[in-house]
Amino acid sequence: MINDNRWGILYCPKHEFMSSKRRWEKIEKSLKANGVEYDFVQSESSAGVDRLVKMMINNGYKTIVIVGGDSALNDAVNCLMQIDRRERDEITLGIIPNGLMNDFAHFWGFREGDYDQTIKWLKQRRVRRIDLGCIRYNNKHGDACRRYFLNCINIGLIAAIMNLRRQTRHYFGSRTLSFLCSFVLMVFQRLDYRMHLKINSDELKRNIMTVCVGNSTGYGQTPNAVPYNGLLDVSVVYHPGMTQLFEGFYLLVRGKFLNHKSVHPYRTRKVEVLESRKALVGVDGRLMHTPRGPYTITVEQEVINFLIPE
Repeated sequence: MINDNRWGILYCPKHEFMSSKRRWEKIEKSLKANGVEYDFVQSESSAGVDRLVKMMINNGYKTIVIVGGDSALNDAVNCLMQIDRRERDEITLGIIPNGLMNDFAHFWGFREGDYDQTIKWLKQRRVRRIDLGCIRYNNKHGDACRRYFLNCINIGLIAAIMNLRRQTRHYFGSRTLSFLCSFVLMVFQRLDYRMHLKINSDELKRNIMTVCVGNSTGYGQTPNAVPYNGLLDVSVVYHPGMTQLFEGFYLLVRGKFLNHKSVHPYRTRKVEVLESRKALVGVDGRLMHTPRGPYTITVEQEVINFLIPE
């Protein structure tokens, strides 16, 4: 029987082998210095995260800590949402940021490389019940599917940019450089999509550049969203002129995205996407298979136990 205080740690290394090995050695040293009891497994893929989190749940770990980024954390919460709520309520999830994108960790104040501070915070075991967003859709076979998210759903241009950003981050390492490169490559992307949306009492049926539905800050596009109020923030962006487009990018980097006149913000519990012709869809920064037909995005309140700083 696993001790309730013993952590199950899932390490998702970045792609550079030598620095990943040194990074784990630093984390391991900090865990030992802080007297943490833990067992450790390593994953190299999304499928591996899913399998290993299920293994930890089945083996009775009550604290599961992901050493990874937004994608690994997304895989972990989707695993937890597959089990019975009573069983899930006994499990607490933590994060040591170590991914290509770590925006959910940043929201709470966790920082890459500051392992000792992060582990001290996790050890204090300050637990917050957090919300998850959920997209319900049909796949290409007509099967009803759902996927949960911590940060946001992107529909349209930004989903394409986030996908480029993930790919270029492998080459540039720098978060800012990868976003700049992605933005330059954006000129080769389609800039608007025919969409039909229902948000609260509004029905939008027009060409739209991008939509962000945020459970959290949404990589800067829903900066006022928080994952504990039972609501989703939505930013709908119509197609601006090229000058306005660069202005929008500048405001996004500066954290003032909602100030742009092409951005139309909403707060809601539900978004219905009745049409989004050929628009790519990204979930927590990772491109998903584009849903077939209409789909719905909602919020589920206080469904995950999450370790936060003091």
